[in-house]
Amino acid sequence: MVREGDNLPALIADGLARAGLELRERDVVVLAQKIVSKAEGRSVDLASVVPTPEAEKLAKEVGKDPAIVQVVLSDSVKVVRSRPNLMIMQHRLGFVMANAGVDQSNVAPSDGIHRALLLPLDPDGSAEAIRAELAGRFGVKLGVVISDSFGRPWRRGTAGVAIGCAGLPSFIDLRGQPDLFGRILEVSIIGFADEIAAAASLLQGQAAEGQPVVVIRGLTWTAPEAPVSDLVRPPEEDLFQ
Repeated sequence: MVREGDNLPALIADGLARAGLELRERDVVVLAQKIVSKAEGRSVDLASVVPTPEAEKLAKEVGKDPAIVQVVLSDSVKVVRSRPNLMIMQHRLGFVMANAGVDQSNVAPSDGIHRALLLPLDPDGSAEAIRAELAGRFGVKLGVVISDSFGRPWRRGTAGVAIGCAGLPSFIDLRGQPDLFGRILEVSIIGFADEIAAAASLLQGQAAEGQPVVVIRGLTWTAPEAPVSDLVRPPEEDLFQ
């Protein structure tokens, strides 16, 4: 289990060595958000949280622990929607997601302290730091994606989504290129990092799989590098809030 202060690139290198593998040029290493947050100490002792009146009021509406609601509010800029047992929040990084990414699953209180886990402070920065160390260790150019599970409007179920990336384009803009029959594409922008995260999520799982790191091999791209922060839709383009 990853703990605060653990060196994730070193853990990944050790795991690869045990499996008889090495990273190759253009490999993409996908890490579950949870281990990045744990290593960076992004946890909160719920017993230390003092809920505000706003948190107390919202907690009654949604039927949640006021301490958890306070942690969620503290990492958010807006309550987008709420109903019993659900809070859709706009996270301080711009992500619209349930509970602002605050999570208690797979955060075992082995020391008796009940904690909640928050997203990394700077997921793109975390991805770059991990990428740089892995690239130095293996002497190859590679990409890193930090993934999390998001619900989606109009569809049931969660899917893997990128919340941070480095060494690759978070999106690929195909506008201006021809389709199969020569018609010029006008709106096609591919969420490249999200598609990578979704593919890795099939192996990472959502429950007790214990598989937080996946290596994806064989991808190619020519688009320039871009962080996940560039994927967040600006308010003037958001028709749904």
